[in-house]
Amino acid sequence: MPLSNALPGLLAQADRLRDIRRDIHAHPELCFQEVRTSELVADALTRWGVEVHRGLGQTGVVGVIEGRPGQRAIALRADMDALPMTERNTFAHASKHPGRMHACGHDGHTAMLLAAAQHLAGERDFDGKVVLVFQPAEEGGGGAAAMIRDGLFERFPVDAIFGMHNWPGMPAGTFAIKDGPCFASSNEFKIVLRGKGCHGAMPHLGVDPVPLACQLVQSFQTILTRNVRPVETGVISVTMIQAGEATNVVPDTVTMQGTVRTFTTETLDLIEQRMRDLTHHTAAAYGATAEFEFHRNYPPTVNHTLETAFARRVMEATVGAAHVQAFEPTMGAEDFSFFLQACPGAYFVIGNGDGTHREGGHGLGPCTLHNPSYDFNDQLIPLGATLWVNLAKAWLAQG
Repeated sequence: MPLSNALPGLLAQADRLRDIRRDIHAHPELCFQEVRTSELVADALTRWGVEVHRGLGQTGVVGVIEGRPGQRAIALRADMDALPMTERNTFAHASKHPGRMHACGHDGHTAMLLAAAQHLAGERDFDGKVVLVFQPAEEGGGGAAAMIRDGLFERFPVDAIFGMHNWPGMPAGTFAIKDGPCFASSNEFKIVLRGKGCHGAMPHLGVDPVPLACQLVQSFQTILTRNVRPVETGVISVTMIQAGEATNVVPDTVTMQGTVRTFTTETLDLIEQRMRDLTHHTAAAYGATAEFEFHRNYPPTVNHTLETAFARRVMEATVGAAHVQAFEPTMGAEDFSFFLQACPGAYFVIGNGDGTHREGGHGLGPCTLHNPSYDFNDQLIPLGATLWVNLAKAWLAQG
């Protein structure tokens, strides 16, 4: 079984690693508030003789493990923050803080990188340097960008950076990776349509922004079917429409909000401009006015070709080629994208299984990301840590 391909020393510590992960799970912290988690990480690294740096991206932690003298350096990243949602699980390690939950597995990501750190620090059988990046605020806070602004790559120059995320539904013990775009950009828009309110029985005396909003919802989809090249991918979702206070009153305004996701900046540029044009011109046709705001949050996550091929070779050497899949791109977003804009590297996933690993007391929902019944699969920790160790040593062993 691929899970048994973990390094013996890491398999022997599976129970201890599980306890670390569950402790983090029980004490979730939101973006840029990861005080306890970063303290736990820094304390553990210090005990293992790892050089520790704090404060990058506010609550981020960077560990540096020096091997034998060498010119090469590699960065490995784990995210630490939780989500602002209430956990439905009732097992012993469920969240102790209502409204906060590790529903994306960042607790497991942190535990895997800690396990790898201890192994690498105790062994140091490599030439060069391993930089451990424990990142805050992946869930909407842009913690990767914050760490870069604080000088991550200037203070800790590396040849490449790699990141790993668990993936529910994919068999435990498997990995998946893809060259090029693998996660989409994440962007938000807000539109305020201003008409003229009136009595619902006398609509001719006003300018009704509600049918204008309905028209725009439909028109936005034509951007994808008639403006974007058919071989490109994009999603426009109007997720919020707010209007009116009484059933017999035509409202003055309608507010529309939603998201746009693409795999390329060029497609995003086109969509934003077309949405802006449609909004203002359609509003004018209805005799109304419009305010259009568009916010770009995370860029697409685009893996680099050489680093992707390298990571795939290490995965195949670790679990066998049969257990390494081609990752199917997702329209979800990931702020590892900022790292890949600044440094060569690759982002990949490790299978989290079908949810049967959850103990009694789990919620009735599926074990999917951002679900209140989710829980990380502790069986992955030794294998994920093994992949980190193998990846780091193989990278540093290159000429």
